[in-house]
Amino acid sequence: MRDVAIIGVYQTKFGELWDTSFRDLITEAGIRAIVDAGIEGQDLEAMFIGNMSAGLFVEQEHIASLIADQVGLNPVPCTRVEAACASGGLALRNGIMAVASGFNDIVVSAGVEKMTDVVDPTPVISTAADQEWEVQQGANFPSLYAMMARRHMHEYGTTREQLAIFSVVNHKNGALNPLAQFPMEITVDQVLNSSMVADPLRLLDCSPVTDGAAAVVLCPAEDAHKYSDTPIYVKGSGQASGTIALHERRDITTIDSTVHAAKRAYKMAGLQPKDIDLAEVHDCFSINGILAIEDLGFVEKGEGGPAVEDGLTERDGQIPINTSGGLKSRGHPLGATGIAQAAEIVWQLRGEAGKRQVEGAEIGMTHNIGGTGGTAAVHIFSN
Repeated sequence: MRDVAIIGVYQTKFGELWDTSFRDLITEAGIRAIVDAGIEGQDLEAMFIGNMSAGLFVEQEHIASLIADQVGLNPVPCTRVEAACASGGLALRNGIMAVASGFNDIVVSAGVEKMTDVVDPTPVISTAADQEWEVQQGANFPSLYAMMARRHMHEYGTTREQLAIFSVVNHKNGALNPLAQFPMEITVDQVLNSSMVADPLRLLDCSPVTDGAAAVVLCPAEDAHKYSDTPIYVKGSGQASGTIALHERRDITTIDSTVHAAKRAYKMAGLQPKDIDLAEVHDCFSINGILAIEDLGFVEKGEGGPAVEDGLTERDGQIPINTSGGLKSRGHPLGATGIAQAAEIVWQLRGEAGKRQVEGAEIGMTHNIGGTGGTAAVHIFSN
Protein backbone atom coordinates (compact mmCIF):
# COMPACT_ATOMS: atom_id res chain seq x y z
CA MET A 1 0.00 0.00 0.00
CA ARG A 2 1.30 3.45 -0.94
CA ASP A 3 1.19 6.54 1.24
CA VAL A 4 -1.31 9.16 0.01
CA ALA A 5 -1.22 12.96 -0.05
CA ILE A 6 -3.74 15.74 -0.65
CA ILE A 7 -2.42 18.27 -3.17
CA GLY A 8 -5.51 20.37 -3.86
CA VAL A 9 -8.68 21.46 -2.04
CA TYR A 10 -11.67 23.73 -2.55
CA GLN A 11 -14.98 24.48 -0.87
CA THR A 12 -17.80 26.60 -2.25
CA LYS A 13 -19.66 29.08 -0.11
CA PHE A 14 -22.18 27.18 2.04
CA GLY A 15 -25.74 28.44 2.54
CA GLU A 16 -29.17 28.72 1.00
CA LEU A 17 -27.87 29.23 -2.52
CA TRP A 18 -31.10 29.86 -4.41
CA ASP A 19 -29.40 31.10 -7.58
CA THR A 20 -26.82 28.29 -7.79
CA SER A 21 -27.66 24.90 -9.25
CA PHE A 22 -26.50 21.43 -8.23
CA ARG A 23 -24.45 21.33 -11.44
CA ASP A 24 -22.85 24.70 -10.74
CA LEU A 25 -21.84 23.74 -7.20
CA ILE A 26 -19.99 20.54 -8.06
CA THR A 27 -18.43 22.07 -11.19
CA GLU A 28 -17.04 24.98 -9.18
CA ALA A 29 -15.65 22.74 -6.44
CA GLY A 30 -14.12 20.18 -8.78
CA ILE A 31 -12.47 22.59 -11.19
CA ARG A 32 -11.12 24.87 -8.45
CA ALA A 33 -9.64 21.91 -6.54
CA ILE A 34 -7.90 20.75 -9.72
CA VAL A 35 -6.51 24.26 -10.22
CA ASP A 36 -5.34 24.35 -6.59
CA ALA A 37 -3.51 21.06 -7.19
CA GLY A 38 -1.73 22.44 -10.24
CA ILE A 39 -2.83 19.58 -12.47
CA GLU A 40 -4.72 19.34 -15.75
CA GLY A 41 -8.04 17.56 -16.19
CA GLN A 42 -6.27 15.03 -18.41
CA ASP A 43 -4.14 13.98 -15.41
CA LEU A 44 -7.18 12.80 -13.47
CA GLU A 45 -7.84 9.05 -13.37
CA ALA A 46 -10.95 8.70 -11.19
CA MET A 47 -13.57 10.65 -9.24
CA PHE A 48 -15.58 9.67 -6.16
CA ILE A 49 -18.56 11.89 -5.32
CA GLY A 50 -20.30 11.88 -1.94
CA ASN A 51 -24.01 12.59 -2.21
CA MET A 52 -26.87 11.48 -0.02
CA SER A 53 -29.99 12.06 -2.07
CA ALA A 54 -29.89 14.04 -5.30
CA GLY A 55 -32.82 11.95 -6.50
CA LEU A 56 -35.09 13.39 -3.81
CA PHE A 57 -33.55 16.85 -3.36
CA VAL A 58 -33.12 17.79 -7.04
CA GLU A 59 -34.89 14.87 -8.79
CA GLN A 60 -31.70 13.71 -10.51
CA GLU A 61 -30.13 10.30 -10.25
CA HIS A 62 -27.12 9.01 -12.19
CA ILE A 63 -25.23 12.00 -10.88
CA ALA A 64 -21.78 10.45 -11.38
CA SER A 65 -22.31 10.57 -15.12
CA LEU A 66 -23.84 14.03 -14.88
CA ILE A 67 -20.85 15.37 -12.95
CA ALA A 68 -18.18 13.90 -15.23
CA ASP A 69 -20.07 15.40 -18.18
CA GLN A 70 -20.56 18.81 -16.54
CA VAL A 71 -16.91 19.29 -15.67
CA GLY A 72 -15.77 18.14 -19.11
CA LEU A 73 -13.93 15.07 -17.85
CA ASN A 74 -15.44 12.23 -19.90
CA PRO A 75 -14.37 9.42 -20.09
CA VAL A 76 -12.79 9.60 -16.59
CA PRO A 77 -14.68 7.09 -14.37
CA CYS A 78 -16.84 8.76 -11.74
CA THR A 79 -18.53 6.92 -8.86
CA ARG A 80 -21.21 8.18 -6.53
CA VAL A 81 -20.79 7.20 -2.86
CA GLU A 82 -23.78 7.21 -0.51
CA ALA A 83 -23.70 6.80 3.26
CA ALA A 84 -26.24 9.42 4.36
CA CYS A 85 -24.44 12.33 6.07
CA ALA A 86 -21.14 10.37 5.93
CA SER A 87 -21.20 10.22 2.13
CA GLY A 88 -18.37 12.76 1.83
CA GLY A 89 -16.18 10.97 4.35
CA LEU A 90 -16.60 7.69 2.50
CA ALA A 91 -15.95 9.34 -0.88
CA LEU A 92 -12.67 10.53 0.61
CA ARG A 93 -11.89 7.06 1.93
CA ASN A 94 -12.62 5.49 -1.46
CA GLY A 95 -10.27 7.96 -3.11
CA ILE A 96 -7.56 7.22 -0.56
CA MET A 97 -7.92 3.48 -1.12
CA ALA A 98 -7.78 3.89 -4.91
CA VAL A 99 -4.46 5.73 -4.69
CA ALA A 100 -3.02 3.64 -1.84
CA SER A 101 -3.70 0.41 -3.73
CA GLY A 102 -1.95 1.67 -6.85
CA PHE A 103 -5.11 1.32 -8.90
CA ASN A 104 -5.09 5.06 -9.61
CA ASP A 105 -2.48 7.81 -9.28
CA ILE A 106 -4.48 11.05 -9.29
CA VAL A 107 -8.03 11.07 -7.92
CA VAL A 108 -10.66 13.64 -6.95
CA SER A 109 -12.86 12.96 -3.93
CA ALA A 110 -15.73 15.41 -3.69
CA GLY A 111 -19.14 15.92 -2.15
CA VAL A 112 -22.22 17.92 -3.06
CA GLU A 113 -25.76 18.49 -1.85
CA LYS A 114 -28.46 20.93 -2.96
CA MET A 115 -31.00 20.74 -0.14
CA THR A 116 -33.06 23.89 -0.63
CA ASP A 117 -34.75 22.81 -3.87
CA VAL A 118 -37.49 21.07 -1.85
CA VAL A 119 -40.10 22.80 0.30
CA ASP A 120 -39.48 20.55 3.31
CA PRO A 121 -36.21 18.60 3.43
CA THR A 122 -37.12 16.76 6.65
CA PRO A 123 -38.67 13.68 4.96
CA VAL A 124 -35.61 13.35 2.72
CA ILE A 125 -33.16 13.68 5.61
CA SER A 126 -35.19 11.16 7.61
CA THR A 127 -34.52 8.45 5.03
CA ALA A 128 -31.11 8.09 6.73
CA ALA A 129 -32.86 6.69 9.82
CA ASP A 130 -34.58 3.30 10.13
CA GLN A 131 -37.82 3.78 8.22
CA GLU A 132 -39.75 0.86 9.69
CA TRP A 133 -38.72 1.17 13.34
CA GLU A 134 -38.17 4.92 13.67
CA VAL A 135 -39.52 7.21 10.95
CA GLN A 136 -42.86 5.46 10.41
CA GLN A 137 -43.41 5.66 14.16
CA GLY A 138 -42.97 9.45 14.10
CA ALA A 139 -39.28 9.87 14.93
CA ASN A 140 -36.95 12.21 13.08
CA PHE A 141 -33.34 13.20 13.64
CA PRO A 142 -33.97 16.01 16.15
CA SER A 143 -36.06 13.65 18.27
CA LEU A 144 -33.53 10.81 18.03
CA TYR A 145 -30.64 13.04 19.05
CA ALA A 146 -32.82 14.55 21.77
CA MET A 147 -33.16 11.09 23.29
CA MET A 148 -29.40 10.70 23.16
CA ALA A 149 -28.99 14.08 24.84
CA ARG A 150 -31.50 13.31 27.60
CA ARG A 151 -29.82 10.01 28.38
CA HIS A 152 -26.37 11.63 28.46
CA MET A 153 -27.71 14.30 30.82
CA HIS A 154 -29.22 11.59 33.03
CA GLU A 155 -26.13 9.36 33.07
CA TYR A 156 -23.40 11.98 33.38
CA GLY A 157 -24.95 15.22 34.58
CA THR A 158 -24.39 17.02 31.29
CA THR A 159 -26.17 20.38 31.47
CA ARG A 160 -28.33 22.30 29.06
CA GLU A 161 -25.78 25.15 29.26
CA GLN A 162 -22.92 22.86 28.22
CA LEU A 163 -24.80 21.89 25.08
CA ALA A 164 -25.31 25.58 24.35
CA ILE A 165 -21.63 26.37 24.83
CA PHE A 166 -20.71 23.87 22.11
CA SER A 167 -22.83 25.85 19.64
CA VAL A 168 -21.41 29.15 20.90
CA VAL A 169 -17.81 28.00 20.32
CA ASN A 170 -18.71 26.81 16.82
CA HIS A 171 -20.15 30.19 15.93
CA LYS A 172 -17.12 31.98 17.39
CA ASN A 173 -15.00 30.06 14.88
CA GLY A 174 -17.52 30.28 12.07
CA ALA A 175 -17.60 34.08 12.40
CA LEU A 176 -14.04 34.00 11.05
CA ASN A 177 -14.88 31.71 8.11
CA PRO A 178 -16.02 33.60 4.98
CA LEU A 179 -17.39 30.34 3.50
CA ALA A 180 -19.68 29.62 6.47
CA GLN A 181 -23.45 29.69 6.18
CA PHE A 182 -23.90 31.53 9.49
CA PRO A 183 -20.67 33.50 10.11
CA MET A 184 -21.81 35.27 13.25
CA GLU A 185 -21.31 34.85 16.98
CA ILE A 186 -24.12 33.81 19.32
CA THR A 187 -24.52 33.70 23.09
CA VAL A 188 -25.53 30.98 25.52
CA ASP A 189 -28.71 32.94 26.33
CA GLN A 190 -29.61 33.06 22.64
CA VAL A 191 -29.25 29.30 22.38
CA LEU A 192 -31.29 28.67 25.54
CA ASN A 193 -34.04 31.02 24.40
CA SER A 194 -34.24 29.87 20.79
CA SER A 195 -37.24 27.87 19.62
CA MET A 196 -37.69 24.39 21.04
CA VAL A 197 -37.21 21.68 18.42
CA ALA A 198 -37.10 18.43 20.43
CA ASP A 199 -36.53 18.75 24.16
CA PRO A 200 -33.78 19.49 25.21
CA LEU A 201 -32.56 20.54 21.74
CA ARG A 202 -33.41 24.03 20.57
CA LEU A 203 -33.04 25.67 17.19
CA LEU A 204 -29.50 26.89 17.85
CA ASP A 205 -28.44 23.36 18.83
CA CYS A 206 -29.25 22.14 15.31
CA SER A 207 -27.26 22.28 12.08
CA PRO A 208 -29.04 24.04 9.21
CA VAL A 209 -30.30 23.00 5.78
CA THR A 210 -27.45 23.81 3.41
CA ASP A 211 -26.36 23.88 -0.22
CA GLY A 212 -22.70 23.43 -1.04
CA ALA A 213 -19.86 21.38 -2.47
CA ALA A 214 -16.22 20.63 -1.72
CA ALA A 215 -13.43 18.65 -3.36
CA VAL A 216 -9.90 17.37 -2.69
CA VAL A 217 -7.27 16.02 -5.06
CA LEU A 218 -5.23 12.98 -4.00
CA CYS A 219 -1.99 11.48 -5.32
CA PRO A 220 0.79 9.14 -4.16
CA ALA A 221 2.80 10.79 -1.37
CA GLU A 222 6.04 10.13 -3.25
CA ASP A 223 4.81 12.33 -6.12
CA ALA A 224 3.18 15.08 -4.03
CA HIS A 225 5.99 17.64 -4.31
CA LYS A 226 5.73 17.50 -8.10
CA TYR A 227 2.43 19.34 -7.71
CA SER A 228 2.42 21.13 -4.37
CA ASP A 229 4.88 22.87 -2.06
CA THR A 230 2.57 22.12 0.87
CA PRO A 231 1.15 18.60 0.45
CA ILE A 232 -0.85 17.18 3.35
CA TYR A 233 -0.40 13.49 4.07
CA VAL A 234 -3.09 10.96 4.93
CA LYS A 235 -1.79 9.18 8.03
CA GLY A 236 -4.85 7.15 9.01
CA SER A 237 -8.28 6.21 7.70
CA GLY A 238 -10.96 4.26 9.54
CA GLN A 239 -14.52 3.29 8.74
CA ALA A 240 -17.05 1.39 10.84
CA SER A 241 -20.72 0.49 10.82
CA GLY A 242 -23.22 0.62 13.67
CA THR A 243 -26.90 -0.12 14.06
CA ILE A 244 -29.04 2.21 12.00
CA ALA A 245 -31.81 2.17 14.63
CA LEU A 246 -31.16 3.81 17.98
CA HIS A 247 -33.12 1.29 20.05
CA GLU A 248 -30.81 -1.59 19.06
CA ARG A 249 -27.71 -0.06 20.66
CA ARG A 250 -26.05 -1.22 23.83
CA ASP A 251 -25.71 2.43 24.93
CA ILE A 252 -27.22 5.45 23.20
CA THR A 253 -24.70 7.79 24.85
CA THR A 254 -21.87 6.21 22.83
CA ILE A 255 -21.66 5.99 19.04
CA ASP A 256 -19.78 2.72 18.64
CA SER A 257 -19.10 3.28 14.95
CA THR A 258 -17.13 6.41 15.87
CA VAL A 259 -15.17 4.51 18.52
CA HIS A 260 -14.22 1.69 16.12
CA ALA A 261 -13.46 3.95 13.14
CA ALA A 262 -11.23 6.10 15.35
CA LYS A 263 -9.36 3.08 16.71
CA ARG A 264 -8.64 1.92 13.16
CA ALA A 265 -7.45 5.39 12.09
CA TYR A 266 -5.23 5.77 15.17
CA LYS A 267 -3.72 2.31 14.60
CA MET A 268 -2.98 3.01 10.94
CA ALA A 269 -1.40 6.36 11.81
CA GLY A 270 0.53 5.00 14.79
CA LEU A 271 -0.90 7.85 16.86
CA GLN A 272 -3.02 8.44 19.95
CA PRO A 273 -5.69 11.03 20.78
CA LYS A 274 -3.10 13.17 22.60
CA ASP A 275 -1.18 13.54 19.33
CA ILE A 276 -4.04 15.29 17.50
CA ASP A 277 -3.67 19.08 17.30
CA LEU A 278 -7.20 19.85 16.08
CA ALA A 279 -10.30 18.07 14.82
CA GLU A 280 -13.38 18.66 12.71
CA VAL A 281 -16.21 16.63 14.26
CA HIS A 282 -19.72 15.85 13.09
CA ASP A 283 -21.88 18.13 15.25
CA CYS A 284 -25.20 17.85 13.41
CA PHE A 285 -26.63 18.60 16.87
CA SER A 286 -24.75 20.03 19.84
CA ILE A 287 -25.03 16.74 21.74
CA ASN A 288 -23.20 14.95 18.95
CA GLY A 289 -20.27 17.32 19.28
CA ILE A 290 -19.98 16.35 22.94
CA LEU A 291 -20.36 12.64 22.12
CA ALA A 292 -17.69 12.97 19.42
CA ILE A 293 -14.94 14.34 21.64
CA GLU A 294 -15.64 11.49 24.07
CA ASP A 295 -15.87 8.73 21.47
CA LEU A 296 -12.73 9.94 19.67
CA GLY A 297 -10.83 9.58 22.93
CA PHE A 298 -10.07 13.24 23.66
CA VAL A 299 -11.84 13.03 27.03
CA GLU A 300 -13.36 10.23 29.12
CA LYS A 301 -16.99 9.22 28.63
CA GLY A 302 -19.19 11.70 30.46
CA GLU A 303 -16.52 14.42 30.54
CA GLY A 304 -17.47 16.04 27.23
CA GLY A 305 -19.78 18.63 28.77
CA PRO A 306 -17.28 19.85 31.41
CA ALA A 307 -14.50 19.87 28.79
CA VAL A 308 -16.51 22.22 26.59
CA GLU A 309 -17.45 24.40 29.57
CA ASP A 310 -13.78 24.63 30.63
CA GLY A 311 -12.67 25.81 27.18
CA LEU A 312 -10.71 22.72 26.17
CA THR A 313 -12.31 22.73 22.70
CA GLU A 314 -11.77 26.40 21.91
CA ARG A 315 -9.33 27.48 19.22
CA ASP A 316 -6.63 28.14 21.84
CA GLY A 317 -7.66 25.18 24.01
CA GLN A 318 -6.17 21.74 24.58
CA ILE A 319 -7.94 20.23 21.55
CA PRO A 320 -9.41 22.82 19.16
CA ILE A 321 -12.66 21.51 17.70
CA ASN A 322 -14.41 22.72 14.54
CA THR A 323 -12.26 25.72 13.64
CA SER A 324 -14.37 25.96 10.47
CA GLY A 325 -17.52 26.59 12.52
CA GLY A 326 -18.57 22.97 12.28
CA LEU A 327 -21.85 21.73 10.87
CA LYS A 328 -23.67 24.23 13.08
CA SER A 329 -22.09 27.45 11.76
CA ARG A 330 -20.27 26.46 8.54
CA GLY A 331 -23.32 24.48 7.41
CA HIS A 332 -24.17 20.87 6.62
CA PRO A 333 -24.78 20.02 2.93
CA LEU A 334 -25.02 16.32 3.70
CA GLY A 335 -22.86 14.75 0.99
CA ALA A 336 -20.28 17.55 1.07
CA THR A 337 -19.67 17.76 4.82
CA GLY A 338 -16.94 15.10 5.11
CA ILE A 339 -14.96 16.70 2.27
CA ALA A 340 -15.39 20.22 3.68
CA GLN A 341 -14.00 18.93 6.99
CA ALA A 342 -10.91 17.67 5.15
CA ALA A 343 -10.54 21.00 3.34
CA GLU A 344 -10.50 22.85 6.69
CA ILE A 345 -7.84 20.53 8.10
CA VAL A 346 -5.73 20.96 4.95
CA TRP A 347 -5.92 24.75 5.22
CA GLN A 348 -5.02 24.57 8.90
CA LEU A 349 -2.04 22.27 8.31
CA ARG A 350 -0.85 24.46 5.44
CA GLY A 351 -1.10 27.51 7.70
CA GLU A 352 -3.70 29.07 5.40
CA ALA A 353 -6.70 29.35 7.76
CA GLY A 354 -6.39 33.09 8.34
CA LYS A 355 -7.84 34.49 11.55
CA ARG A 356 -8.99 31.03 12.69
CA GLN A 357 -5.52 29.50 12.32
CA VAL A 358 -4.38 27.16 15.10
CA GLU A 359 -0.75 28.00 15.70
CA GLY A 360 1.68 25.13 15.27
CA ALA A 361 -0.93 22.69 13.97
CA GLU A 362 0.76 19.62 12.49
CA ILE A 363 -1.76 16.77 12.85
CA GLY A 364 -5.51 17.05 12.26
CA MET A 365 -8.51 14.74 12.28
CA THR A 366 -11.92 14.59 10.61
CA HIS A 367 -14.96 12.73 11.93
CA ASN A 368 -18.01 12.23 9.71
CA ILE A 369 -21.06 10.09 10.56
CA GLY A 370 -24.23 9.01 8.81
CA GLY A 371 -27.61 9.13 10.52
CA THR A 372 -27.31 8.68 14.27
CA GLY A 373 -24.11 6.69 13.77
CA GLY A 374 -24.96 3.86 11.39
CA THR A 375 -21.76 4.78 9.54
CA ALA A 376 -18.63 6.59 10.69
CA ALA A 377 -15.48 7.68 8.86
CA VAL A 378 -12.43 9.07 10.66
CA HIS A 379 -9.31 10.40 8.95
CA ILE A 380 -6.00 11.66 10.31
CA PHE A 381 -3.75 14.05 8.37
CA SER A 382 -0.25 15.44 8.86
CA ASN A 383 1.85 18.17 7.28
